[in-house]
Amino acid sequence: MEHGNHMRPVNPLGFQNERILCIGSSKKRPVVKWENNMAWPGKVTLTDKALYFEAFDLRGKKDSTRLDLTTNKMQVEKTKVGPFGVVLFDSAVSISSGPKSETWVLEFVDLGGELRRDVWHAFINEVISLHKFICEFGPEEGDQSINQVYGAQKGKERATTSAINSIARLQALQFTKNFSYLQNVPYGDIVYQTLAVNYWGGALVKKYTDTDYRPSQVAGPSEEVLEISNHVYDIDGSVYLQKWKRSPSWESSASINFWKNSSINQGMVLSKNLVVADVTLIERAAMTCKEKCQLVEITQATIDAATLEGIPSNIDLFKELMLPLTVIAKNFERLRRWEEPHLTISSLAFSYLVIFRNLLPYIFPMMLMVLAAAMLTLKGLKDQGRLGRLFGKVTIRDQPPSNTIQKIIAVRDALQDVENYLQNMNVTLLKIRTIVLAGYPQITTEVALVLFSSAAILLFVPFKYVAACLIFDLFTRELEFRREMAKKFVTFLKERWDTVPAAPVAVLPFESNVSTQGDQQKKIDEQTKKKL
Repeated sequence: MEHGNHMRPVNPLGFQNERILCIGSSKKRPVVKWENNMAWPGKVTLTDKALYFEAFDLRGKKDSTRLDLTTNKMQVEKTKVGPFGVVLFDSAVSISSGPKSETWVLEFVDLGGELRRDVWHAFINEVISLHKFICEFGPEEGDQSINQVYGAQKGKERATTSAINSIARLQALQFTKNFSYLQNVPYGDIVYQTLAVNYWGGALVKKYTDTDYRPSQVAGPSEEVLEISNHVYDIDGSVYLQKWKRSPSWESSASINFWKNSSINQGMVLSKNLVVADVTLIERAAMTCKEKCQLVEITQATIDAATLEGIPSNIDLFKELMLPLTVIAKNFERLRRWEEPHLTISSLAFSYLVIFRNLLPYIFPMMLMVLAAAMLTLKGLKDQGRLGRLFGKVTIRDQPPSNTIQKIIAVRDALQDVENYLQNMNVTLLKIRTIVLAGYPQITTEVALVLFSSAAILLFVPFKYVAACLIFDLFTRELEFRREMAKKFVTFLKERWDTVPAAPVAVLPFESNVSTQGDQQKKIDEQTKKKL
């Protein structure tokens, strides 16, 4: 039987100031620890700081071993185990702090499925995530400034209690989304920050005079203002000191914008956890996180729907997406081959006119402006409902039915890389199609504004200066003074790109030519009769 004794400092194994969260021990569903391809059954105990394992043998219990979960590099992963290195059972977790550290592999035997392993994985992950949160967002151990903020001494206990309560809910409901959930979701760092301000924030007991962490050393009447200007404040005035902001997430643009607007309230603040006619900072961050998660899920759903199975279908989709470029290339080839001399002569005359009249610098800006105007026009028509709901949908024909052998040949391992490459390229082209055809109006507006801005720069700034800036940018991206800035910019573009949904794809059923098949069958029957 597995049970949890949360919030109770039981000490059967000599725990030091630790609270037992869950105990795993059962004869029907044992816990097995794998070491050097050997399985040792025993008893697992999870506390708020460590994981304990007591191995059983014929003589009774062995001494328990302890794995500290409070280090910042700890991680837990689901894994497969089996005798002699053969992975057979998908019912284990691996806990370690790095490739060269001690690794525990625990198998939670459950003949009914993987639920037991998943629950224990969530338990351990929650404890690890709790201590990562405390390490990144809480004051350092032994920090004396914690005594200068009223109630900050209890911040670590509040965070631990929150994690313990989430584990207790999981034990009752088999579901939780708390510290471990926030690690991998958009805007999760901002929720972390609001939790940290809620746990450790409080009123200043006395004037903050830690000179080692002053943001400015300017003397005079403005020193007090500069001294506290970089602290974080909750809606009730509770202070979270600047020196506690050790996580890199505080420097992100999302964090700066959130805390810049955190003082805007439309309700009456009774306390930092109670606001009338408005929401608290934690609720505000949680709602934004939920909205961004829903947006990511919707975007991922469009990508999953656009990811077709089978190489022939992906090739057909790629051809359909590349059709506009194919038409342009064919028309250009017709001009180059003088298939229509009057069009070729007109094109040459226009090209020479642009070159010798020094109009070449205006060609690219005009193309950008025409493209941006076309995108905004399509956006306006779509907002008015004139383009229809199916506008922008890509339509291809399904492949003819095939037998098992043909399918095996089509998806052989040698062509798997080609299929993945085509899938990724198709998703990229579908996202570009969504932007151009106003499938996502907000992104379309932003891209159109960027195109207009680029056109304005190219119009009013000489091209030689623009080229010089581009070359300077290209050769300085990896230098130390620009590396972080370029990395943040690339990360920002990637985040925006990930939020763009893919254009919808419709696969029509395969249409066979019945008359042609009938004629072929008649010919086969006639040839068979002649041979007989």
